[in-house]
Amino acid sequence: MPSLPASASAPARSTAPAPGRNVRSLGGLRPFLRPYRGKIALAVLFLVMAALSTLVFPVAMKSLIDQGFVAAEPGERVMALRQHFVALFAVGAALGLFSGLRFYMVTWLGERITADLRNAVYAHVVTQSPEFFETNQTGEVLSRLTTDTTLVQTVVGSSLSMGLRNAVMGIGAMAMLIATNPVVMTQVLGILVIVVLPSLYFGRRVRNLSRASQDRVADSSAIAAEVLNAIPVVQSYTQEAREAQRFDVSTENAFATAVRRTRMRAILVAFIITATFGALLWGLYQGTQAVERGQISAGHLGQTVIYVIILVSSVAVLSEVYGDLLRAAGATERLMELLHVNSPIASPAKPVALAATTGGSAVALRDVTFRYPSRPQHATLSHFNLDVAPGETVALVGPSGAGKSTVFQLLLRFYDVSAGSVTVDGVPVREVDLHALRERIGIVPQDSVIFSTDAMENIRYGRPTASDAEVIAAARAAFAHDFITALPDGYQTFLGERGVRLSGGQRQRISIARAMLKNPPLLLLDEATSALDAESERMVQAALESAMKDRTTLVIAHRLATVQRADRIVVMEAGEIVETGTHSELVASGGLYARLAALQFDR
Repeated sequence: MPSLPASASAPARSTAPAPGRNVRSLGGLRPFLRPYRGKIALAVLFLVMAALSTLVFPVAMKSLIDQGFVAAEPGERVMALRQHFVALFAVGAALGLFSGLRFYMVTWLGERITADLRNAVYAHVVTQSPEFFETNQTGEVLSRLTTDTTLVQTVVGSSLSMGLRNAVMGIGAMAMLIATNPVVMTQVLGILVIVVLPSLYFGRRVRNLSRASQDRVADSSAIAAEVLNAIPVVQSYTQEAREAQRFDVSTENAFATAVRRTRMRAILVAFIITATFGALLWGLYQGTQAVERGQISAGHLGQTVIYVIILVSSVAVLSEVYGDLLRAAGATERLMELLHVNSPIASPAKPVALAATTGGSAVALRDVTFRYPSRPQHATLSHFNLDVAPGETVALVGPSGAGKSTVFQLLLRFYDVSAGSVTVDGVPVREVDLHALRERIGIVPQDSVIFSTDAMENIRYGRPTASDAEVIAAARAAFAHDFITALPDGYQTFLGERGVRLSGGQRQRISIARAMLKNPPLLLLDEATSALDAESERMVQAALESAMKDRTTLVIAHRLATVQRADRIVVMEAGEIVETGTHSELVASGGLYARLAALQFDR
């Protein structure tokens, strides 16, 4: 895959195209074209040969008309005609061969470059920090990966080739016409230059509307992605009709914009073809007058007619291609915007290596203040301090919005702190390679993520190199083995999109098994048993207690029964630590934890 273009900070989405840009926006594709210079040169060679074969045809036709009937004897005339028709067939065969080779090469290039572009955009997007996804909808990104890359494929694999071929034929035909009728065709060429000026205006309008049309399509994709991922909620609130109406409004907006783009493009095409055809008819009329005056032969006139047809058809195709190029320019801009987005979270140029550990990792947050980029006025953590020793189990409890999950996100370096420092094993996380840092951490999120694959691969996601036996051992430790083997195909059972074939508790145990297979020195449990029934919770709690040995564990829990055995309980409120101690100490102190415990246990 080609290397990414040089990055520069840019918004992921622009509602209006930058002024002054046009088909030059396609220059962003250069890094993706560069690795295939040899194949591009070969495609251009076949393209030029096909165009030249077309341009030779009128010359062969002139020879047939002017020389095929010269012989006085019928037999000689027949032989002469045969020779000329053989020559015409040779021209046609050459045209067919080079056209076929050109089609194969440009189609291959279109498919290959589009695949590279799509892969590069996707690989770049998945490295973005969560901040990117706070302000960009998933459906918008998917639209760029599909609709926009398809437009680029159309240009690279078809339109651009047609444009170059017709440009060569048009220039060649114009050159031949000027060579045979220099005075008249110079006048025609002057008229055509005047035609170009309004075409530039219409072309700019087409490109702006193309960009707007693609943005509206992306809006529809964003709505669809959001709703389809929340179908149970939509249906449970009987909002199917409302969501269908919302999608309908979005698609109608896209349609209206597309109609405006199509109308402007139709005007552009009609104007170019009509003006060009009128100018060339003037030249053809002058040619017929020259035949009448005996200045040129009938074959010369026939050659002129064919070159006029080639030139007119070339201009017609070029006007269509120009519209495609303008539309693809908008798509390329949108894709380049994604490739030029810099993630604020990146590995340092010279990362500091983390020391090996066998008894868990040490964690420290010192005087940390943090604000989410989407909520810069509100401090989620304020002068927050927390030290966790290797092998210690610390529970974070408190009301919703206290900042518990934010601690996890800072340890994983999904965000950087506004002030203060976060360290793992004594090294600030800003100075550690992201991959090395996150390899050291395992997490069981509250909302278990199940991928659209089988149970074996879902667990193996924690350590892709693990053997089947290791996967099964992790499943047994998480008490997931029994229900997995009861599935129709056991560990090879496809679990459906987002694990729809599993219950909430089963999804959670798959997630726990995944983290246990990773076997990290630092384990983060975010409500890891929240979706389990009483029996499953008891089994998984025992498995988690076993997994916590010889490692550092941070536990977020609203159900206080699950954290009573923690070495230390940290009570948080409004981004600050308000209490610290064991379960019995905190209950005895009569503070926030005691009140929360009373609500849960004194029922």
